[in-house]
Amino acid sequence: MTETDQLTLIRSSFALFRDHGDKLAAHFYATLFLHNPQLRELFPAAMDVQRDRLFQALAGAVRMLDRPAELTVFLQQLGRDHRKYGVRSEHYAAVGQALLATLARFAGPQWSPAHERAWTIAYHQIAATMSGAAETEADRTPPFWHAEVVGHERRGSDLAVLTLRPHAPFPYRAGQYTTVETPRWPRVWRPYSIANAPRQDGLLTLQVRAVPAGWVSNALVQHTRVGDVLRLGPGRGTLVLPERPARRVVCVAGGTGLAPIKALVEAMITHNRPLTLHLFVGARHQRDLYDLDALRQLAAAFPRLLLVPVVSDEIGWAGVQGRLPEVVPAQGNWQDHEIFVAGPDAMVISMVERLHRGGVPADRLHYELSTTPEVLDITSGLLEHTEPPKPGSGRPATGDITPR
Repeated sequence: MTETDQLTLIRSSFALFRDHGDKLAAHFYATLFLHNPQLRELFPAAMDVQRDRLFQALAGAVRMLDRPAELTVFLQQLGRDHRKYGVRSEHYAAVGQALLATLARFAGPQWSPAHERAWTIAYHQIAATMSGAAETEADRTPPFWHAEVVGHERRGSDLAVLTLRPHAPFPYRAGQYTTVETPRWPRVWRPYSIANAPRQDGLLTLQVRAVPAGWVSNALVQHTRVGDVLRLGPGRGTLVLPERPARRVVCVAGGTGLAPIKALVEAMITHNRPLTLHLFVGARHQRDLYDLDALRQLAAAFPRLLLVPVVSDEIGWAGVQGRLPEVVPAQGNWQDHEIFVAGPDAMVISMVERLHRGGVPADRLHYELSTTPEVLDITSGLLEHTEPPKPGSGRPATGDITPR
């Protein structure tokens, strides 16, 4: 079977059951737990979100079959992230058996031995890539870290700033995120960007906004107290400083997208000390600029930092008013600047599009979206195509990016 034949068979059969995602995922997990009851403890008590993620992962992998390099990166990250759930290499065989049985059931009479062979080959490649990446990382880092909450400051009814002290050194780069599990929701992990550059005392800061029906975000904002112990996954993400020091920089943060941007700004002030550093921080109302005092302290310590608060929906705001994707391009000529953008997907996408159309080269635009290996639905980069980018078409992101 050629690779082309395999790709055609997989995509044609996927079309047979892609409209049955919920039922397919429910049947898969029922089959998996029926024959392997010991695996149930690896999963959260409530499986609704997990079922969604299974089908999203499957759809993402199918879309990337003709982009092997991108698929490999996706699967390697997925394998590494599954370490914190307790997944081991020997579990992949049971998952494969349940998956193939489920696909055959939902494809119906059109399922053929050729389809079975194509999916079997593909799954073996997926499992080998995921388990190989997990085993390689296991030689270097633990699957998770315990971290004590040493600070919990409310910055509004739905937002809190948490300070954490990991029980062991926690390696990460400014701009990256970690995943968090709370005692209130065992085996439910959500990603949050770390809001400070690495510090000598090892403390980490998270800026968490509670979202409707957000299991972890509400637990962190409403129910977490100083002295509680959380679990953290390894530092992840690509919104980091380039190896070549940036001399002229623009940073754009919307909402809790400020977290990774603030970490990057701290790192640049400490190490790179760019000639110019513009920081645009946007919110709907003045009260939503929850970290403005700390940002003003950074600007006072580094006079080349120009802080520009932007408010979009408040009449009478004396400062710059408008939406960030409209304000930032109008504030200067940014073609020779390194630009870092973080925040809600719609804002990031609009900002990247406008700046790119305005002449900023793609390799100077650094951004991440809320589609991560945690959400399990990755496609290609925004700027590789001529058509406008779509939400969810980028790389890992910021804040409470999985609102469950």
